[in-house]
Amino acid sequence: MKKASLLAITAILCVTTALAGCGQKATPTPAAGNSAEPVKSEPVSVEIGMLKLTSSAPLFIGIEKGFFKEQNIDAKAKWFDAAQPIAVATAGGSVDVGATGITASLYNMVAGGQKLLIVADKGREQKGYSSTALMVHKDSPIKSIEELKGKKIGITQTGSTYHYMIGRLLDKHGLSLKDIELVPLNSISGLMESLKSKQVDAVMLNEPNLTAVVKAGYGKVVAQVGDEMEYQTSGVFFSPKLASNKDAAVRFLEAYAKATRYYYDAALTQKDGKVVPGANYDEVVKIIAKYTGQPEENVKQGLPYMDRDGKLLANDIKTQVDWYAKEKLIDKAIDTKGIVNTDLLDQALKKLGK
Repeated sequence: MKKASLLAITAILCVTTALAGCGQKATPTPAAGNSAEPVKSEPVSVEIGMLKLTSSAPLFIGIEKGFFKEQNIDAKAKWFDAAQPIAVATAGGSVDVGATGITASLYNMVAGGQKLLIVADKGREQKGYSSTALMVHKDSPIKSIEELKGKKIGITQTGSTYHYMIGRLLDKHGLSLKDIELVPLNSISGLMESLKSKQVDAVMLNEPNLTAVVKAGYGKVVAQVGDEMEYQTSGVFFSPKLASNKDAAVRFLEAYAKATRYYYDAALTQKDGKVVPGANYDEVVKIIAKYTGQPEENVKQGLPYMDRDGKLLANDIKTQVDWYAKEKLIDKAIDTKGIVNTDLLDQALKKLGK
C-alpha cells in the first residue's frame, strides 16, 4: 500500500512538472461563496438637457451624489430656458437625455417624424400632493370647477400642460373648453399678475407659486389637479443613439432610479396623510437649491411628486395623445408604443433591487 501511494504521488509530481515546463499554469479553484470580479462597464459620457426646476431633482442628486459615476457614466447638465428646445435637441442627438414637460409640441414633433423615447417619470400630478392647481382671486365667489362656465382662465401657452389640465378638469365636470375663454399669458409671472389684478377669473398655477400667492393674500385654491386626476406632466427622454446602446441606457436608468428613491424618501414620505421630511431631507433641499439657484425656503414649497422607482404612467401618455388629437392641438394621432419604452427601466430596477 505504501509503495502504491508513493508511485501515485510521483506520477502527479511528474505531470505537474511537465505542465510547468510547457508554460501552463494550473487554474485555482474559486473558494466557495466567491465569484469572479464583474466585468467593468464601458465608460460613457451623457449630456442631459434640462431646466433649472425642482422636478429635475433626481438628476441633480444623481450627479451630486455620484450615482451616475458608480455606473461609469459621466453625466453632465446642459441647461435650457424652455421645454420645447430640449425635446428637439434630444431627438436631434445634440443631447443624449432630455428631461422636461410632455406637451402638444412634443407630440407634434413626433408626428412629424422625429424620434425619441419617453423612458421614465420626471414629475406627475398625484392625489395627496400639492403640485398644480386651479386658483381664483381671494374675493372670487367661484368655489367649484362647474362654476367656471363663461369665465376667463389664464394659462401659459396654447398646447401647454396647463392647457391640457384645464381641459381635462372641465371634461370631468361636464364642461368643455368651448364653455370658457382661455387666456394665454406666456409666463408664470404673467399668470400671477393677472390673477392679482383680476384681469382673469382663474388661473392654472404650480408650486411653489401656489403657496406664494396664498401667502401674499390675493388667491385661493379651488381644486388640486392631483386630487382630480393622475397626470404624467413631464418625463425623461432618450435620444435614438442612447436608446440603441442598451447597456448604457440601462445603467443610466439604474442610477436615475437610485436617485428617485433617494429623493422620494427624503421629500415625499407621508405620515397620517401628510407629507413629512424624511431621511436626508435637508441635504436634498440644499442640492436642489444649488442647481436651481433658488433659496432653500422656496425649494421646500415646491417639491413635486414623482414615482419612487421613476416609473411612468404609461397609459396616461395615450390618454394625452387622444385628448390633444380630439382638440386638434396635434396634427395627427400617433402610436404611443413607438415613443414609450418601459422595458429599459424595468431591467434597471431588476439590477438595482429593492
